Amino acid sequence: MKPPVTRHRRKLAALGVVLVLLALPAALHEGVSVGTRLHPPDVPVDVRREVVENGIRRVGASFVRTRAGVRAVTLAGSPEEIGAAQARLNYDKMVANEGVLWRDFAGFVPFSPARTLMMDLSRLRYRHVDQGFPDASRREIAAEALAFQPDPFEETLPTYQRMVFLHSLYDIALSFEHSPLVGCSTFGLGPEATRDGHTLLARAFDFEAGDVFDREEAVYFVRGDGVIPFASVAWPGLIGVMSGMNLEGVAVVVHGGRARDASTTGEPVVLMLREVLERAHDTAEAVAILARQTVMVSHIVIVADAHGRFAVVERAPGVVPFVRDRFADPARVGVTNHFEGPLAADPKNQAVRASTSTLPRRARLDQLLAAVGPHEADVSRAVQMLRDHTCVGDDSCELGDRRAIDALIATHGIVADTTARVLWVSAGPHLSGEFVRFDLVAELSPSGSPTVDEPAETIAADPILRDGRYDRARAAHQRERRGATP
Repeated sequence: MKPPVTRHRRKLAALGVVLVLLALPAALHEGVSVGTRLHPPDVPVDVRREVVENGIRRVGASFVRTRAGVRAVTLAGSPEEIGAAQARLNYDKMVANEGVLWRDFAGFVPFSPARTLMMDLSRLRYRHVDQGFPDASRREIAAEALAFQPDPFEETLPTYQRMVFLHSLYDIALSFEHSPLVGCSTFGLGPEATRDGHTLLARAFDFEAGDVFDREEAVYFVRGDGVIPFASVAWPGLIGVMSGMNLEGVAVVVHGGRARDASTTGEPVVLMLREVLERAHDTAEAVAILARQTVMVSHIVIVADAHGRFAVVERAPGVVPFVRDRFADPARVGVTNHFEGPLAADPKNQAVRASTSTLPRRARLDQLLAAVGPHEADVSRAVQMLRDHTCVGDDSCELGDRRAIDALIATHGIVADTTARVLWVSAGPHLSGEFVRFDLVAELSPSGSPTVDEPAETIAADPILRDGRYDRARAAHQRERRGATP
């Protein structure tokens, strides 16, 4: 029989091993949290108070108001002034939107330790992501983080680090195999196709990440120091560009694509497109800027300018961008989500062609564009084309079918008149609500004096919103997402 001391030692040793194993995950998590923390640059704190004048909330030269149901945010000044004003003017909306993201994350991954592990792996993978940000963007986001107080999500992830990740969300989302971003449709109509000889760029931004991004979209009008003023359609908290136009009449939009492997270094798409709008005077300059940027994920950028010139730039990590700026019909250009240049043969692009709706949507775009006669199109016609619910060669196509241009999933839609510098923006839901007109010359004027919900020119809502078809189709869509039988 073993002595009692020996037996107790073995029990204590076994207990010690158990305690170490239990403590190890927590220790590893703490090590990741400390070792991957992103440190913001030192920036001055903007202490200017918020004032309300004629119902308009202002912080310095920045202000927010609603126009025909669309939230319009004007930001002006240095990066620090813009960042601080952004957070202070949009604080409540930013809290609500981010809360939806975290709730959805918990819904998709209900096991808390699994969520922690996924977050830790993401922090490790993207621990250097802000090194690809321009200095001005880092200072802007640092000021935004300082002004975003109190921060209800700080215990989940430090404020600055979380905002850096949110500005990289497009790239991170595209790095996943089943990204919700591979579903956009864009077309351009040149001077020979429009009634007034203007150039139009129209896009549907399909992003199934929660209806809050549709209901709570924001149109930004940004006048930064020393750069070209621009407008961007996004959501509160994001001043990057996914769909936008500058005061020179350069418009850009981005589509998700799939080719090669994603990189953890480079600059987020939304900041690269913002640089284009802040620097480019025409399509040629925009393409030159896009060509020298370092990308993190594959994607397609469509550019138009006030002179009727279009370009499609296909980009992926580690390869030279491919530029298409000559088209069979230069006045009628359509783009969906597949590459047509050297990346066309990439197995990932072939999978997109085979397993997504990119080819049917492109075929329908080509049909719609071919039906536009000389000097026939206008903004109303462009909106009608964005709202198209038809599937090529399939009479059984139901409302909300992914093969249609409008599958009732768009986070926003725009029509940019690059000649007149006018931006038409969908008010929601999706593309079915009114499209609201914004005159960039007036909106970006330093002397602009807006009023609350001032009268706005609009294009009427889609009839499906009034006759019950929209509600029935969306209800079927929600049942589908939940896995229920329609």
